[in-house]
Formats: sequence, structure tokens, C-alpha cells
Amino acid sequence: MDYGTFQLPLLFMSSMGHDDLKEMLDSNKDSLKLEAMKRIVAMIARGKNTSDLFPAVVKNVACKNIEVKKLVYVYLVRYAEEQQDLALLSISTFQRGLKDPNQLIRASALRVLSSIRVTIIVPIMMLAIKEAASDMSPYVRKTAAHAIPKLYSLDPEQKDQLIEVIEKLLADKTTLVAGSVVMAFEEVCPERIDLIHKNYRKLCNLLIDVEEWGQVVIINMLTRYARTQFLNPNMNGSDKTFYDKKAEAPAMAKRKPYVMDPDHRLLLRNTKPLLQSRNAAVVMAVAQLYFHLAPKAEVGVIAKALVRLLRSHRFTEVFVLSSCRYVSQGMFEPYLKSFYIRSTDPTQIKVLKLEVLTNLANETNISTILREFQTYIKSMDKDFVAATIQAIGRCATNIGEVRDTCLNGLVQLLSNRDELVVAESVVVIKKLLQMQPEKHSDIIKHMAKLTDNIQVPMARASILWLIGEYCEHVPKIAPDVLRKMAKSFTNEEDIVKLQIINLAAKLYLTNSKQTKLLTQYVLNLAKYDQNYDIRDRARFIRQLIVPTEKSGALSKYAKKLFLALKPAPVLESPFKDRDHFQLGSLSHLLNAKAGGYQELPDWPEAAPDPSVRNVEVKDSVRAVGTVIYRDTGVLWQSSEEEERKHERKSKQRKSESESESDEEEDSESESSQTESEDSESEAEVKKKKKVLKKTHFKHSNMNICMYSCQCSFISFQAAESKPPSKPVKKDNKKEKKEMSLLDLDDCNSHANMYRPFLHLLLCLQTISPSSALKSYEMLHRITGEGLSVEYCFSRQPFSPDANMVAVQMQFTNNATSDTKNLHMEDVKLQSGMRVKEFPEIELLPAGEMVTAVMGIDFCDSTQAANFQLCTHTRKFFVSIQPPVGELMRPVFLTENEFKKEQGQLMGMNEITEKITLDVKCRNEHSIVQRVITAANLSRVPCGSDKECRFAGRTVTSSSLVLVTVATKEEGAAKLTINCEKMVIGTMLVKDILLALTQ
Repeated sequence: MDYGTFQLPLLFMSSMGHDDLKEMLDSNKDSLKLEAMKRIVAMIARGKNTSDLFPAVVKNVACKNIEVKKLVYVYLVRYAEEQQDLALLSISTFQRGLKDPNQLIRASALRVLSSIRVTIIVPIMMLAIKEAASDMSPYVRKTAAHAIPKLYSLDPEQKDQLIEVIEKLLADKTTLVAGSVVMAFEEVCPERIDLIHKNYRKLCNLLIDVEEWGQVVIINMLTRYARTQFLNPNMNGSDKTFYDKKAEAPAMAKRKPYVMDPDHRLLLRNTKPLLQSRNAAVVMAVAQLYFHLAPKAEVGVIAKALVRLLRSHRFTEVFVLSSCRYVSQGMFEPYLKSFYIRSTDPTQIKVLKLEVLTNLANETNISTILREFQTYIKSMDKDFVAATIQAIGRCATNIGEVRDTCLNGLVQLLSNRDELVVAESVVVIKKLLQMQPEKHSDIIKHMAKLTDNIQVPMARASILWLIGEYCEHVPKIAPDVLRKMAKSFTNEEDIVKLQIINLAAKLYLTNSKQTKLLTQYVLNLAKYDQNYDIRDRARFIRQLIVPTEKSGALSKYAKKLFLALKPAPVLESPFKDRDHFQLGSLSHLLNAKAGGYQELPDWPEAAPDPSVRNVEVKDSVRAVGTVIYRDTGVLWQSSEEEERKHERKSKQRKSESESESDEEEDSESESSQTESEDSESEAEVKKKKKVLKKTHFKHSNMNICMYSCQCSFISFQAAESKPPSKPVKKDNKKEKKEMSLLDLDDCNSHANMYRPFLHLLLCLQTISPSSALKSYEMLHRITGEGLSVEYCFSRQPFSPDANMVAVQMQFTNNATSDTKNLHMEDVKLQSGMRVKEFPEIELLPAGEMVTAVMGIDFCDSTQAANFQLCTHTRKFFVSIQPPVGELMRPVFLTENEFKKEQGQLMGMNEITEKITLDVKCRNEHSIVQRVITAANLSRVPCGSDKECRFAGRTVTSSSLVLVTVATKEEGAAKLTINCEKMVIGTMLVKDILLALTQ
């Protein structure tokens, strides 16, 4: 076929297609322009060159059609750098685009402007970035952050002004901007660590809601920040030996005990949930953060997340971490089978898995690993088989107990039909024999007999080296091997010839009677070899071992040179001692410093001042009552100025009430209270509902703690919905002041913002009354010899540790004698679980009852916590096992947030069941009551009266749990559970189904 004639029509059609597009772009109809731009953008996506359309496209940058304008900007971003002259002609249009009402147009205009790499427009770009940094739209501010590194690379002299913009954007509290501005910070001024101080806590708290790309950037930056601001959590020398610690005991005694900085703990706590991320890069970033920052006792939490990556075929990343020094501490040992090799794995992954299995080998699991290696040797992949044999050699080197077993197994491979297997076995056996050659002379003899069969040059050379090195152990066989090698000398490979010369020299020095003539013959052949290395080696050895008049004093030391004891080789992992590079980086993988790599700072010897991270609270963020300011983690009370304002308002209300009537009695005070509650007009109610709809409370950015709010709205409910049991006295200033604090209508604007939130919480109250909490029997009075114990899950936060579930226990002494010293001992927990014991009860009199609270971190599992309940005379074995619904805490979500989160947890994270509701459970109130009784969830507002929604998070890992009950006709309903942890979701389905159908 004539390819030239075949391509002409295609080129003609392509040019015709571009002409048609130009005509469409010149048309007066927006629909034709839009169609043309869609085709052009599609061509760009397929990698086709459309730069010849630039003049036709750029003319439409001023088009009034928003959709056309968006696509034009997409095109200009792609070609602005290539067509700089034409782009400059339209710069005034881009500047007008920066003022466009549409945020997408403003962002696109800034993106095109920053893509024009011409120094002359640097002032225009700088002005545009400054204006965009103050834009109302977070999307435009995000684009401004992206434009900062572009401008810096174009003109580094603008650094000072760009730092001011970065400082301003770092103070932005929007998650959309956080990742982009941190990237700009890393590109422009990573040395300005002072810019991070006041934003550190905010970045830690926003991290969970930032997009995945931003999470990776922020985590990497915070890792380097933490290495400069916090002390080494392993500074107590846990890596040192006993004698090292004993020698340093006086110095350790003078040193203050290490206490982790709360900000250090904040970073570790807020990044831990990201180990469940679906993005492998995020998991790797968190893993390297824990590796470099966490105490060694806590690093093990990353193993499970990395194994999850392994199962999703992200093995290269897992290998980078699993080959590190913590492997020896058994972090991955429970997941040994996850590293077994599959037949479908590519060779590269097989080799990496072998590396990990070899690192995981120890005295307890070596037998299992060797059995696995025996299977791998039968593979058809020769490179993989060779790597397996090398792995066996490394196991034999590292674990002396199995050295003989490995050596015997490798000797058996010498009879394999495959030359490559035999050759690799010989090479490994050679290294192993160097450790104890006197014990394995039989193996050396056996290998000497293989010289006629083995043709692989490296294997033949290894056998000859072994025979020459240990010729004294095989005095009868070595000369015969030299005789055979002398016959085939001219046909051997260069590496084999060199070893034949070495063998001849060693035999000449140890057994010259039998090998003198053979040695001279070999040296004469080598003298005229084509390879100059072999010729030089022959001349050197002749002068060294054959003494002549011209020979120097060096010949006297020939035996010491050739027959010197050589150290046994050490087979080590190629990934050993790479800790000087940051884990997970390209430099760590390559074991060489890559371009753009930033060194990980060393830990400081003394802790820097932690007060630099404290942020002053502005008046605008202070609210009446108790609130939590997330950036500092400090509880702030009402300021004195605000209290004085409340006192003035309470006095004003007092004077107004006195002017109305002087006949207020106790009974009339109650009626006046009722009338004041009913005095809200319908217009005011509608206004509050409207405010409620417009107010969005994002769970990660709320400045009020959820649990504090629950306590606050209970007090608020008591103040608004219940009349006082006693009449309010006018002269009681203290009581007046408390009522003014509860009267949110009189608070400042910041406090008014929370009024609709509290009203909503009144409708969605999720704290179960104490009577509705289900009790479980821990110890029966007969088994406990008069002592009975019941426990319940109080569904209240356990203040010492937020990751623990509060368990309330009720001890009852039914005996006739007192019980003393009630306490816990011998706690047995599953891996990862923790217990905060209740304080010892010194005395429980007969017939009396006492209550205690303990905290348990069940690690998001329903495994029981087993322990001994001890008194002064007896010990009772007891256990506490939680229902899955008690492993959660309620979380407040708006309807839009619920739908968004539910959309992200579809597919594998969703369980749907069709059910028939119980006759008594076919109204909304009953459904809500039963679901909340079964699980500690909160009600989510819903526009439909046929659907009930609930939300919560697991206590330990903060995994999101969403529950939807959609009712239909005649009791039919659909239960949907979306959960980040499918194990939790599966167990929760059963409990809720049981609650709704019985």
C-alpha cells in the first residue's frame, strides 16, 4: 500500500475540519460557537494540535455566552504560553474578566493571565493575584494561590510581595484554599516557618476536609514543620542496648522526662483517620508522617493501612515502607501472608515481595517462609527463581539456625535441569560456604564434580574460586580440576580464565609438586590471550609466585597475598540504611538525592517556645457562654464587657416590667412567663426559619464543640420551654444575670448565629434519657457472693480520652458484710484496645449502691474487654462487650452535607435492605426512637416526611456512618447504611433491622 497517498485525504480532511471550526467560531450564533469550542476542547483532550485556531478562538474571549467563555479560557490556558504575542493582544479582555460576576470566569481569567510567560506583564499579574486573594469566592482565592508559584518562577524579585499574599491566604479558613496556598508556600518561601506558627492548629483541624491532593501537600509540610518545633518522642533512647542505657543513666537522670507537646499530639491525632483514605498517596503521606514523628509504640498503626494498599495492587509504595528498619520490630509480621506471591504478579512485584518476606523472616516464621520459597523455585519465571535463591541465601545468612537447612536445599538444586537455577545456586552456596568451609568439604567436592556440566560463566567461576580458596580441604580433587580447566582454557569466558589463573597460582603455592607444570602451561596460554586484563594478570602472577633473579622482595609474601583469610560476605537488603532520605520520597526509592528533594530537618535539642502557635481570640469570635475556639483548643468565657452589657439589658427589662404593673404576684409571674414565650410573632418565626436554612454548620469547622452544645441546648431547653418552679424575683440579680445569658435574643451577633442551631438541636435531641439506656449484667449477686454489678453505655463523652467509650457501672452490695477495695486487675484486651480503669472503691457498705465510670477504647470492634473485678477477699472474671451501636458518637450534618457524604460512600460502602416495619413502628416518632436506641446517632434534617436520616462517627477512627430509613405503603421500608468501615455497617444493619421489625 502507498502510505503517502493514504495519508493525503486524512490531512485534507483535518484541514477542512479546522476551516469549518473557524467558520463556526466566526458565526453570530452562540450555539455554533459553543459546538465549535466543544469540538476543539475534545481535540485537545485527545492530544491533537489545535494551535492554528488560536486567532479564531481568542476573538471570542469577549463573548457574552458564559459557556462559550469558559471553554475559550480553557483553550487559552493550554496555548497562552506558546502564542504569547497573540495572548498579549487580548490582555485587556483578561483584565475585564477578572471583574466578571461569575467566579469561574474570574478564576479562568487569572489562570490565563498567569500562563503568559512574559516579564512585561509581571506588575499586572501581581495586581491581579492580590485582588484575587481578597475575592469573596474561595475558588478564585484557590486560583490565586496556584498563580503565585508561576509568577515567582517568572520573576523571583517579587518574592517579598508574594509572601505577603501567601501570609494572607494562609489565614483563610476555607478548605478549598488550604492545600493550594501550602503548595505556594513550599514553592516560594519554605524557610519562612514563622508563617505556619499561627496557622498550625487551623491546618491540623482542616486537614480531614481538604481535597486529597491538598492533604498530601499539607502533611508533607507539617512533617518538616514538626521536626523543627517538637522534641523527638523517642529521645529516651529505646534503641540503645542495656549497657548503653546504663552508661547514660546519670545523664538521663538529669534530663527531664519527655512529655509530648499537645500540638504534636494534635497532628498525630488528626492525621490518623486519613489512613482509611481511598487515595494511596494520602495513606503513604500519613504513614511517612507517623514513621518520622510518632513514638515507636504508635508506628504500628500504619501497617494495616499499608496492607490494605497492598491488596489494592499498590505494592511499590508499601514496599518502600515495609523494607524500613521497623520491619525488624514485627510491625508487618501479623500480615505475613499478604506478602505471598501470586502467579499473576509481574516480575518486578515478585522480586519486591521476596525482599519483604526476607526482611520479615525470623526464628519463628522461617520454616513457613522456606516452604513458600520452595514453591517459588518451581516457577517458569527464571529471573524470579534466581531472586528466590538469593533470598534463601539471605535468610541463611541472617538466621544461623537454618543455615545448614538452606545449604542442603541449595545443594539439591544443583541437580536441577535448568542451568540458570544451578548457576544461581552455586553463587549463593559459594557465599554461604565462606562462613564455615571446614564443615562443608563434601559440598565443595560435590560442586567440583559439576564443572563438566555447568556452562554458565559466573557459576563456573564461583566453583573455581571455591576450590582455589579451600584447596587444602580438597587436596586430591583440586589438581584434577586444574587439569581439566587447562584443556579448555582457550574456549572459556574471560571471568572463568581469571579464576583458572588464580586457581593455578594457589595450587602452585600449596602443592607445587603436582601442579608446577600445569601452572606454567596455564600462564603461557594466558600470556598470549586477546584480553589485556588476562595478559596482565598472568605476567603479575608469574613474577610473584615463580622466583627469579629479577623478582623483588614481594615474592616472599606470595602466600600471604593469595592465601590470606577473607571475611565472609554479608548478604544485605539493598534498602538497608536509607533512613537519611525522607520515607516515601523518590530519593528514598532510588537511594540517591533527586532534584527538588528537601532534607528532613533534625529534631531540636531543646523544645522551641510553643506559645508562638497561640492565636489571640478576636471579639468577633467570642460568644456568650462556653464555646471552644478550635485554633487554640482553649475554653473562652464571656468577656467582662459582654457581661456588663447583659447586666444593662437585664436592668432595662426590669424597669420595663415595673412600669407595666405593680400587681405582680407569684401566680401572675407564671402566666406572664407563658405569655412572654407565646409573644413571638409569626413573622419572627418565619424569619428564624429562613436564617436556619441559610446557616451552614460544617462539622469540621464548627467553633462550638458538639458535646458542649448538647449540654448547652439542654439548659437552653429548660430555660425556654419550662416555666420556673418558683416565681422570679425582681431583686435577684444573680438569677437575672443567668437568665440573660440564656436569652440568646439579647446576645451579640455572633451568639445570635447559634440560636437557630440550638433550636434545631431541640428538635433533633439525640441524648437518650437515663431510663432508656439498656443495662447489661456483668456480675450476678449469686456468682458474686452478694455483690452484683450492672453496666450501661452512658453515651456521654469520656473526658479523659475522647477515643474511649464511657461505661457506667453500678455496684450493689446485697451481702450482710461490707465490701472493700473494689478495683480492676489483669486486663486482657485485643490488639489496639485500651482501658482507663475506674478509681478504686475503698468501701461499699452492706445494702448500699455506688456508681463508677470507666473508659474503654474498643478500637471500633465488638470484641469484649476481659478483666478481673477484685475485692479484698475475692476475684471475679468479668467482661464488657459493646453492641456496635455504642461504638459511635452523634455528629450534626445538614441535609446537603448528608447527601454529599452519602454520594461519596456509594457502591462497596453501602448496604441496602428491604424490610417490613413492625405495626407499632410505622410512624416517624417510633422509627426515630428505635433507631437512636439501637445506635448512638443524631437525627439529620430531611425535607421529606417519608424519610428519616441519621448520622454519626465511630469513636476511635471517626469513620462516618449514615443511616436512612425510607418508608413506603403498608409498612414497607428501605434501610440504607453508608459506612466507611463495612464491618461496622454490616453489624449495624442487623441491630437496626431487629429494632424496626420487632
